[in-house]
Amino acid sequence: MKKLFALALALSMALSLAACGGSSAPAASGGSAAPAGSAGNEGGKVYNVCNLVNGNLGDKSFFDSAEAGLEQLRDAGRITLNTIQMGGADEDQPAWLSNLYEVSESGEYDLIVCGTYQMPEYLDEVAAKYPDQKYLIYDSESSQPNVVNINYKQNDLGYLMGVFAASMTTDTSVDNINEDAVVGFVGGMDSPVINDFLYGFILGAQSVNPDIKVDTRYTNDYVDTAIAKEYGLSMINDNKCDIIWGVAGNSGNGAAEAALETGKAWFLGVDSDQELTFSSDLAAITLTSGLKNIGNSLVWFFDQWDAGQDLFGQNILLGIPEGGVGIVTDKNYATYASEETKTAMAAAQQSIIDGTVTVPSAIDDNDGAIALRESVRP
Repeated sequence: MKKLFALALALSMALSLAACGGSSAPAASGGSAAPAGSAGNEGGKVYNVCNLVNGNLGDKSFFDSAEAGLEQLRDAGRITLNTIQMGGADEDQPAWLSNLYEVSESGEYDLIVCGTYQMPEYLDEVAAKYPDQKYLIYDSESSQPNVVNINYKQNDLGYLMGVFAASMTTDTSVDNINEDAVVGFVGGMDSPVINDFLYGFILGAQSVNPDIKVDTRYTNDYVDTAIAKEYGLSMINDNKCDIIWGVAGNSGNGAAEAALETGKAWFLGVDSDQELTFSSDLAAITLTSGLKNIGNSLVWFFDQWDAGQDLFGQNILLGIPEGGVGIVTDKNYATYASEETKTAMAAAQQSIIDGTVTVPSAIDDNDGAIALRESVRP
């Protein structure tokens, strides 16, 4: 994997948990924070943009978030936008490649946008054949010099989620919170990417309670919920976990099923607002979700492009200051988090923004993440 790095640019963009100055709690996010620079192009270049969706809009997740950010730019007069929904079924995948070729061959677009882990192979092939065409891929990475790769600081997101989980597990006035300081983490693979979430999660939890225990297990799968449900039931019944974070795609949602079935625990979602995607019963036991704010990150990119930054060929990591990551702060969060928890969350966020806290990354230090994981097992 290409070496990851973070840009340290002075940004005035509104933050996704954030909040301005003296707020005691994070502002509601849900991926809708509007960065500075989005009000209009002030006579600058208007870019022609094509958004290729390797699925369909209406997913209440990455695709909708990307489209919302691009629509914000379009409505501000900064871009023209052509969105092509290519379908997400296996039989649709040949169309992903053919559409990439077609829009690249047309020469109509200043930027072609696509996203997620399924697209790099197709993008590498096409971008190599159209070296003068510019591309952007989010939440994944291409190897081509005419592609900008936008990714997200999972370690910083994990830290916020750890602070939240540890704060909530001490509040026994909330239903299903027991007196034991034990939380759970269900990851997809025992890999640096998943352990990046975990590293931050444990450190954030320890910042609230140095003695907290974290029960970590891996599904080795991103689709089947059965193993995560089995793990969740064991975490809850054997180790008294009352909050479990699922970081394993659809598979991780089995832990939510376990929390619902036992009636003894809560679930935390990942990447998108899972209270919006779940059935009503699973949504009811989901306290919050960690977010990758795709739409914000696309607005951020155009702000940088307009400012003369050439980011093509680079892998950009966006965190809290850029609005790249955050957590859901409405719905169940607003209902169940105490003022003390909300204050702790605002302080944690600010500590990352001002550099008081630097969260290590498993991408660079997977051994450190593993050692920490083993030290906090219940």
